[in-house]
Amino acid sequence: MTVRHLDQLLQPTSVAVIGASDRPASVGATVWRNLRAGRFTGPVMAVNPRLRRLDGEPVVASVAALPLVPDLAVICTPPATVAKLIAELGRRGTRAAIVMTAGLDGATRQAMLDAARPHLLRVLGPNCLGLLSPHLGLNASFSHAHALPGDVAFVSQSGALVTAVLDWARARHIGFSHMVSLGERADVDFGDLLDYLGSDPHTRSILLYIESIESPRKFMSAARAAARNKPVIVVKAGRGARGAAAAASHTGALAGSDLVFDAAIRRAGMLRVDTLQDLFMAAQTLARFRGDGLQPDAGLTIMTNGGGAGVMAADAAELAGIPLREMTPALRTQLDAVLPATWSRANPIDIIGDAPAERYTATLEALFTDPDTGAVLFAHAPTAIVRSDEIARACAPLVRQHAGRVLACWLGDGAVADARHVFEEAGVADYATPEEAVRAFGMLRTYRANQAQLRQVPTASEHAPPDTAAARATLAAARAAGREMLDEVQAKAVLGAYGIPTVPTRAVPADPDRAAEAADALGYPVALKILSPDISHKSDAGGVVLRLSDAAAVREAASTMLQRLATALPRARLAGFSVQPMAQRPMAVELIVGASVDPLFGPVILFGQGGTAVEVLADRAIGLPPLNRVLAGELIDRTRVARLLAGYRDHPPARREAIADVLTAVSQMLADLPELAELDINPLWADHEGVLALDARIRLTRPGERGAGAGAFSIAPYPAELATTLDWHGQALRVRPIRPEDEPQHRAFITALDPEDLRLRFFQSRRELPASEMARLTQIDYEREMAFIAERPGPDGAWDTLGVARAVADPDNLEAEFAVIVRSDLKHQGLGRLLMDTLAAYQRRRGTQRLVGYVLSENAAMRQLCDDLGFEVSESGDEPGVVRYVMPLSRPAGT
Repeated sequence: MTVRHLDQLLQPTSVAVIGASDRPASVGATVWRNLRAGRFTGPVMAVNPRLRRLDGEPVVASVAALPLVPDLAVICTPPATVAKLIAELGRRGTRAAIVMTAGLDGATRQAMLDAARPHLLRVLGPNCLGLLSPHLGLNASFSHAHALPGDVAFVSQSGALVTAVLDWARARHIGFSHMVSLGERADVDFGDLLDYLGSDPHTRSILLYIESIESPRKFMSAARAAARNKPVIVVKAGRGARGAAAAASHTGALAGSDLVFDAAIRRAGMLRVDTLQDLFMAAQTLARFRGDGLQPDAGLTIMTNGGGAGVMAADAAELAGIPLREMTPALRTQLDAVLPATWSRANPIDIIGDAPAERYTATLEALFTDPDTGAVLFAHAPTAIVRSDEIARACAPLVRQHAGRVLACWLGDGAVADARHVFEEAGVADYATPEEAVRAFGMLRTYRANQAQLRQVPTASEHAPPDTAAARATLAAARAAGREMLDEVQAKAVLGAYGIPTVPTRAVPADPDRAAEAADALGYPVALKILSPDISHKSDAGGVVLRLSDAAAVREAASTMLQRLATALPRARLAGFSVQPMAQRPMAVELIVGASVDPLFGPVILFGQGGTAVEVLADRAIGLPPLNRVLAGELIDRTRVARLLAGYRDHPPARREAIADVLTAVSQMLADLPELAELDINPLWADHEGVLALDARIRLTRPGERGAGAGAFSIAPYPAELATTLDWHGQALRVRPIRPEDEPQHRAFITALDPEDLRLRFFQSRRELPASEMARLTQIDYEREMAFIAERPGPDGAWDTLGVARAVADPDNLEAEFAVIVRSDLKHQGLGRLLMDTLAAYQRRRGTQRLVGYVLSENAAMRQLCDDLGFEVSESGDEPGVVRYVMPLSRPAGT
């Protein structure tokens, strides 16, 4: 379940309190009092077999005796009664319940869910504080206060944090659309509420306090969808990494659970903050400072009456990587006319400590009319010359018009309290210090940069399609030999199958003469390494010798290595040696690329600075697959070694595309090979020539261990298996799912369409689609969306898109809304039917119950296609001239 019946939970028209009580300080009494004390206008009913009236209102003895079916029930009764009450409510027609009761054991909790399931009754809790929907005046909680109405939603696993945020927000006149305490999340969870709030018209931004999640793919799909529509800010508690020391590879040791969660938040386009203080700050920033009209990379203009405050703000901005806007000549001229000759004439703008109110307003007017100002940080220190509240009242009409661009900092306490209140009443975000204001601006800027990053268009990899059959054969051979760890030669064979360049390597028995023969054949100098399924880190065990210049040196090194290992690791099984020529890349940077399987989020990819000191350096970044070149580039940029890769002194920049292609190849490997448990490429050399893998280690899954594979990804990877070739009028058409790299091809397709066809498809006249919309059409969530394109090679050999059919399913997969368009010169040739048949068959396999579509009544061709496919007109659309078509997917298209 996801959003089904959440309307009754969050937007009820009537509420019943089961266990409403007259006992002071009881949960039942507090919930009853809160519901009646709010502005909720619907019926509020009480159920308690002990009472006949409560606060002058009638009380019924049972659910069956309620005078009407409540949308929402709040249960405040002992654990043993909960399942029976849920069943009774379901039979009466109630579809949402808040279970505040604590102490449900596993059996009681399961009985509650079993009672709810036949009725699709949604359960919030158990053991929760409840929820508040202030725009309804609804306080279905045992909180100590009511929330003010606003457009920020707060969802928390901790009920205590709900009350803390509520108390803090009321003191600052910050309102909420919803405040929800999830409790034990037996049914309603973060994914459900993200889906609901992401499209909730009352909510403009979402705050989450998370301790743990279940169903990571559901969570990631909901989070990605919500974060595309509005800011989502997350505080995640529990940063300790567990089990790292037991991991068999560097990657396993470094990919701690908190790092993986951080990667998931970033990948979803959300923003993570570290502390409760930051969460409070984010709440105020999202409620008041929206950065209206500012670009994602917008800078900051600081306006102050004290040089010290300006310097502190400027320092904070520099540390946060926030640029101060350069002042244009036109703005400087404007300010020269209204400020004293001694003003700073630069950013920060110091208007001098004796500034009267008129100087403040004149400066603000100049800043607000300048298009290059960016965000404005208003920092004021109190003086005895002009009262702070007078300045605030003079500026209030101006800042009210531009509240979404202004951050205020009234330095001090009692002397500026009234001024701070005036600005808050004007809707301006207020911060205690300049540094706090800068940090808040940095949060929003980071969020917008993350969103812009996700909309970038990736280029195609330079690697050829992988030889998955060869890779699988190598893994099967290792399995057949009873090996958990692949030897170096096998590991490099897998890398080679995915286009990752490796050093030529030969495996020989544990015989010094055979090692010398291999070295003679490869050419000197060579590296000699031990092959053993029991030795993971060969360098640490003395199992690596480099720069051997002749056969004698190889024999001596091999003999010494065997003797050393026999003494140090007598139980280690020695399978032989690997011999490889010494690569000569003096400008190369040592990197590590790895992969492991997180217990919650599944496969993860690591990138960082490599070599033998990899754990000591701890320069790494974690990302969730699937990756493309843009996402791989972002992973690279989050490491310190990225600065070395950019080039320095006589070292030219490394080929970033080659590094990104290694990361995307590992991503594909994780999708294709479910037997993979861990992978290390260390070191991976990178320089201006490209990349070269010197060593690699691959571990296969143990019995019962979770492995890789597309099904284990927390973000659904590209479904390449759905690509097919179909006959169309004697021509071979390739029909496949769309992918992010298709943006240039798809843009060319859209651009070539007739304007009238675009109007009929998008319900408005369009000359072209903006980059953000093109990204949305090509970067889809395959868990909930699908877009099939038909393509064929053009005269120049490049693929041309001929048509596309897409569907977006609701979170419950009850229905999917479709759209289809074909190239204007190819209409009426059956291409739309071919694409729609493909789409309908796919959604049918996915279990979608029906396809729906909205068609302009004047679109005769589309209406005819719907008729031919067996769609039925169910009702008119919400807009005049729009027809809604529906086709149940329980039957084949066209029947």
